[in-house]
Amino acid sequence: MRRRAARAKATTKQRRAQKTPRVLIVGFGRVGGALARGLVKAKWDVALLPRSQDSVRRAALSGFRLADHDDLRAAQLCILSVPDAQVQNAAELVLEDLGPSAALVHCSGAHTLAAFGQAAIDSRRLLGSLHPLAAISDPTDPLEGHTAALAATSPVLLATLELVAKALGMNTMEVPETGRAAYHAGAVLSAGLLVSLADGAVAALEHAGLEREQALEALLPLMSSALRGLSTRGFARGLTGPVVRGDVGVVQAHLDALPPELGSVYRLLSRRTLALVGERLPEETKHALKRILA
Repeated sequence: MRRRAARAKATTKQRRAQKTPRVLIVGFGRVGGALARGLVKAKWDVALLPRSQDSVRRAALSGFRLADHDDLRAAQLCILSVPDAQVQNAAELVLEDLGPSAALVHCSGAHTLAAFGQAAIDSRRLLGSLHPLAAISDPTDPLEGHTAALAATSPVLLATLELVAKALGMNTMEVPETGRAAYHAGAVLSAGLLVSLADGAVAALEHAGLEREQALEALLPLMSSALRGLSTRGFARGLTGPVVRGDVGVVQAHLDALPPELGSVYRLLSRRTLALVGERLPEETKHALKRILA
């Protein structure tokens, strides 16, 4: 009987520990939609407060519950999924209607918690940030397996955000407030600017006389194999190409063939490659590459 009672007590504690907060998501764009879908799939209590008539229509058609005044008062976690420049405005719009214990969370990667504005800070409510490190180009994009960058004004809210990330199938990491801009720049380099780099690569093949669609179809598997090599072997050993081989003549031929704009990108990234593998090259080769890549 004692064992059974102890097990029942432990189960009750576990259920309490796993109790999920009531969530209000302000905004129904790509990120807000992805968060809503993930949390609803995990059976969390989620209400949406879209910011435009079109968003209201899309949220309703997708079967999400639209928030009313009672939902704002009952929310324990209010996630502002709005453009970075509108975080303060969105916070000020909901502050008076939220319950006093509701935490405010933004999804900006670049901004600190000061982005909520002085009114939110003066309200003394818990403030946090959850930025999905995922290239979300559509609300249906999955978040599982990605990482969420977290920040919070209290350990309690940080634990809640970790629970949110876990429900979404995401890993977590904390980003210092002083490093937010640099962190976000790295995220942009690895995602949005990677797509821009792919556009440049396609443009180079077009310059060679290939059709754009054909070029992209050929290059996407090549890019995937490069990322696979990075994942498996790391930076230096995952690199390929003429700089890695020390082939000065091929690098020069590339620069001669490319339009100036693409040549500048090629030079910049090749200098980064040389910094990664330079120790493996003869000094004479390294100096020759530095000269033509300057």
